[in-house]
Amino acid sequence: MKLILRNTLSGRKEEFKPITAGKATMYNCGPTVYFYAHIGNLRAYLFVDILKKVLQWNRYEVKQGMNITDVGHLSSDSDEGEDKMTKALKREGKPLTMEAMKEVATFYEKAFIADIQAMNIEKPELLPRASDNIAADIALIKKLEENGYTYIISSGVYFDTSKFPEYGKLGGINLEGLKEGARVNINPEKKNPADFNLWKLDDKLGWESPWGKGFPGWHIECSAMSAKYLGQPFDIHTGGVDHIGTHHNNEIAQSESAFGMPLAHYWLHNEHLNLSGVKMAKSDKDNFITLHTVVDKGFSPLDYRYYLLGAHYRSPMTFSWEALESARNARRRLLDLLSGKNDAGKINADYLEHFTSAVNDDLNTPEALAVLWNLLRDERIEIDDKKTTAFEFDKILGLKLEESIRAISEEVMPASITGLVIKREEAREQNNWIESDRLRDEINKLGYEIKDTNSGPKLKKIM
Repeated sequence: MKLILRNTLSGRKEEFKPITAGKATMYNCGPTVYFYAHIGNLRAYLFVDILKKVLQWNRYEVKQGMNITDVGHLSSDSDEGEDKMTKALKREGKPLTMEAMKEVATFYEKAFIADIQAMNIEKPELLPRASDNIAADIALIKKLEENGYTYIISSGVYFDTSKFPEYGKLGGINLEGLKEGARVNINPEKKNPADFNLWKLDDKLGWESPWGKGFPGWHIECSAMSAKYLGQPFDIHTGGVDHIGTHHNNEIAQSESAFGMPLAHYWLHNEHLNLSGVKMAKSDKDNFITLHTVVDKGFSPLDYRYYLLGAHYRSPMTFSWEALESARNARRRLLDLLSGKNDAGKINADYLEHFTSAVNDDLNTPEALAVLWNLLRDERIEIDDKKTTAFEFDKILGLKLEESIRAISEEVMPASITGLVIKREEAREQNNWIESDRLRDEINKLGYEIKDTNSGPKLKKIM
């Protein structure tokens, strides 16, 4: 069965044809580690995780690289404003030194890794840090300089977009329609509004270079690291839709100008997660929800994973706690339907084909979930076969179905919990419904769910 992906470069769905048979290389724009990731950021990494799993499902050997930006990303993607890591130092009251910058970056990098692992997102095998690849940045800028694509102004080295006629080809950006003060910032020294920074001069902080002390531009970092770790061209480049207009077009321009060949053959972009119709942003304290916030409200990171699977990666989502609660209920229902000790079954070939068709159609996870639910509702199929087939689907869905069910079945209830259950049963026998409900809420807060049945209360740990 063919794997079909929607390529932003062509604007249409295409069959995936790798550069090397049986292998797939991909580069994913990673986090700028100046603060915690918010749940909108995490959507991009869930999308990448699904992509990787689908490639592996189709028997490709995947080589994945994702950058850790710990220097060089300015507050504006169009290369203006303050470095985000410098802003982090000021926010946290630390000195403006490279050592302090490294300390902050390391802390938030560890927080990011913890978040993705909590969501069962596989850690990329290659996680290069921008600060460890300065020599590669300088070498690439030198190559662009030799090829005649750069010029120098008071703030640093810039790429001349007029020398690259195809600038803006990703997403069909109209170069003539760009105006300073809109997508690009006013800088009277720049030759063209869309020209972008390759090396930003800073006589107080940074690294030495042929052009003076300073920092690499954000865009050059990704081009240098992807070429270093994956080669050029590679198969797939991913990122959020906000990367299309500036960051990814800049990557294409500098990489192709340096090496005279495509940067990547397929470009995939995920849509935003919004809150009340507004894009989530780290600068907006009222519009900033982390995975810790989700957990503190009693949800599992896997509830959030299920929630994201319910929408196609190219569809905008509007987050609400009510929608997340529905996702949690659905995931718990899945565990209920699959729980119980059964013998090993066999994978149902028809449902496997339907599931593969869904995920191979541009990673259609909503349809894949629908196939899973149809399987579980199908009374013609034995429970053993349902479970085995569902666990096979979970190789892509990543909901830890088998592991969660095993944990539930092996859970030994603490005496404190069983004591509350006994007290609740006594309250119910006395028709003391207020006390009964209070005890139920207390049990829930302690991480357990109680269900009343004809044979008595059933208790299980909330996963």
